[in-house]
Amino acid sequence: MGHKTHPYGIRLGINKKWKSNWFSEKKAQEYIKEDQQIRTMIKRRYHGAGIAQVSIERPTEELVSILIYTARPGIIIGKGGQEIDQFQKELEETITRKVKIFIKEVDHPDLEAVLIAEDVASRIQNRIPAPRAMKEVIQRVMEHGAKGIKIRCGGRLGGAEIARSIESKAGRVPLQTIRADIDYGFAQALTKYGMIGIKVWLYRGDIYPARGGEARGVTSAQAAQV
Repeated sequence: MGHKTHPYGIRLGINKKWKSNWFSEKKAQEYIKEDQQIRTMIKRRYHGAGIAQVSIERPTEELVSILIYTARPGIIIGKGGQEIDQFQKELEETITRKVKIFIKEVDHPDLEAVLIAEDVASRIQNRIPAPRAMKEVIQRVMEHGAKGIKIRCGGRLGGAEIARSIESKAGRVPLQTIRADIDYGFAQALTKYGMIGIKVWLYRGDIYPARGGEARGVTSAQAAQV
């Protein structure tokens, strides 16, 4: 089950929140297309900003609120906020709605699966062998407090004629445990031999429901007492 279902989607409403917060039966198709367009524009424009997640809310039909989680907020904000103001105007012209952009810095970039996958992709593009790139990244992530990580690379690794996939793992990655906080990330490395895909599953610990009904993170020592 863990490999057949998206690790984020299976936990929606349990210990994961929706990345797009809005509801509209009549304009659902239009809004989904706009959300994808917004995320694509942000990723292309700020590829080196370490964007971990983009959350989109629609309080009204004419207003779109965007929250960008990034490891390098200075790249998006720019000098004196000029860059973010210019990008906000371009977005408003593209989707013909009022746009508000908020920036939030990621506290622990080494515990975000998307950023880990992009790190592995950049190493592979710099001609570092995939097994070595995966090993170095896994070692760094485990040192920063991750409970487990699994990385899989697929494509013409090392310029081989036949595409293959390799996998490297450390710690535990319980994909079928719903309470487990599993973060999933995907990135692509464009090499002269072709595209190489990188998938990352990151286990950050278990999340148990608190007495008030809200989810709370629990350390391994606390979990042993539950």
